[in-house]
Amino acid sequence: MRITKRVFHDLAIWMVCFGLSIGVVFPFFVTGLGVPSEIAFTRVFFAACLSAGAIAGIINFVLARWIVGDRICLLASGMRRVENKLKQMAAADGDVSGCTPEECAIVVDSEDEIGDSARAFNHLVGTLAFAMETEQAFRAFTKMLSSNLDLKTLSENALKMFLEHSGATGGAVLYESEGELKVAASLGVRAPEELLTNNHILAAVKSGESSTISIPEGILLEGVLASFTPKEVCILPANYKSVPLGIVVLGTSTSFSPEHLTRMELFRNGLGLALNNVFTHDSLKRLAALDPLTGAYNRRFGLGRLQEEFSRAVRASSPLGVMMLDLDHFKSVNDTYGHMVGDRVLKSVVGCVRSILREGDILLRYGGEEFMAIFPAASSADLRDMGERIRRRVEETSLLVGDQTISVTVSLGGASFPDNNFDSVEKLVELSDKALYRAKENGRNRTEVAVG
Repeated sequence: MRITKRVFHDLAIWMVCFGLSIGVVFPFFVTGLGVPSEIAFTRVFFAACLSAGAIAGIINFVLARWIVGDRICLLASGMRRVENKLKQMAAADGDVSGCTPEECAIVVDSEDEIGDSARAFNHLVGTLAFAMETEQAFRAFTKMLSSNLDLKTLSENALKMFLEHSGATGGAVLYESEGELKVAASLGVRAPEELLTNNHILAAVKSGESSTISIPEGILLEGVLASFTPKEVCILPANYKSVPLGIVVLGTSTSFSPEHLTRMELFRNGLGLALNNVFTHDSLKRLAALDPLTGAYNRRFGLGRLQEEFSRAVRASSPLGVMMLDLDHFKSVNDTYGHMVGDRVLKSVVGCVRSILREGDILLRYGGEEFMAIFPAASSADLRDMGERIRRRVEETSLLVGDQTISVTVSLGGASFPDNNFDSVEKLVELSDKALYRAKENGRNRTEVAVG
């Protein structure tokens, strides 16, 4: 029962009252032990018993206050220390180095309720420290994600932070592209391409749920000296709106703790959002760079790429070819069949050209029915060969519209660096355009290449 608002004051009152009660009962008790009532029931003996009971109560209170109070003060001091550390952390922008369990824990020196309280306090400090570390790590992880829109850089940095904060020995980041898994980054994984067909990973892609597997087959990590089979592998789908955009695979030679698994769950959710931003950014870049009708690069972006390729060719003293293409009598196609059919013809011609282009070649819509193809490392002879292959492919391709078959031809004009003596990309385009004009003048459906 509480009498005042102070626990130790209540304890003192109850102990003194208990001592006085003992003092009152004691004379009756001693008479039962043979003490004459003439002595036990005298005023002096009663006063002595009451005084002894009161003194015993006070001594008990002092001892309790000394022993128990010091332990409680120690707990209170520890709590104030944690409070001050938290204030310092807030002022230091989340620095958790000052609130470690070693810094803020108190000594447990008893095996009773006070000891249990101390252990609970220390456990609370440890949990708080881990939570603050997780918050700081997630803040740093989010900052890194928001500052990267390049898939490779984002994946490599994300993987490093996953490994740092999970205790994993090695891992990889995979991403989904056009219905297939691809490796974006790996560290310490032998043959990461084998992860792309692993059944556990494919199941995680399908379910979108994280899983931890003990000693799976087919995944080996490279240690400092030798390869070894991890004890556990954690598979974390990076989801955006419940759709897996990527997969993080982590392996450890020990085991993942529940705390680390919780932290990785936070990381993977952030990675899913970041991957969506990267893919959206790439899509917007492609849309901004592409001609909406034909899918070829638009003029502005394509000429920018031409300038890059020309600068690279000059630095490396390597060839660079440019070919201008123009559809012959395209106006009559539009006038006869309409612009919708004309658009289909343009897309058909672009498909023919792309079937001839090599990897690394660039096609752009220069304007109207005129296109430009950029051929890195192509000499004048290579340019003529590519032009003729394109011309024949277009000539041999027809478009069926209703019951009518439409066929078109193209005229091509090209120029190559350094076969021609010039020092600017504008001159390269000018020579190619002049070669195209000659092809038109000489009967169309032909290829002309400028010769220095």
